[in-house]
Amino acid sequence: MFGFKKKPAPTTLAAPVSGQLMSITAVADQVFSQKMMGDGFAVTPSDGQIVAPADGEIKTVAETKHAVMLTTTSGLELMIHLGLDTVELKGAPFDVQVKVGDQVTTGQPLAKMDLAAIEAVGKPTTVITVITNMDQVKTLALTATTTVTGGASAATVTLN
Repeated sequence: MFGFKKKPAPTTLAAPVSGQLMSITAVADQVFSQKMMGDGFAVTPSDGQIVAPADGEIKTVAETKHAVMLTTTSGLELMIHLGLDTVELKGAPFDVQVKVGDQVTTGQPLAKMDLAAIEAVGKPTTVITVITNMDQVKTLALTATTTVTGGASAATVTLN
């Protein structure tokens, strides 16, 4: 009525896997820790079940199955990256359960990763959730501080 923009409601992002939540700046890869791809968070997984961190649509599944991109219903573009340097494994330790165009809900299974197989070749199993369109984000705050359960709240995002 008076031209005031209604503030969008904060968006909750869930942990994509159960395990130890950490800041993205603690990830042992500079591309992520220096936020070159965007901001987000990471989890050192305690199991290999990867779930959707938010409601949305699957936009990309990497040919090597190490990453899934989705756009949330609030417009956030998320990349869920499975392990570090795992592109070199050519998809072997991953079983992706979604395809491009699928509509997913928070907590819905996306993939399984074989943690033992990844560790056996000396790769970190860290699962990273990155918001790649940070121009849409005003703030990002972790809502949990230690152990998280896949599908449970891990961060809150306030949109511009």
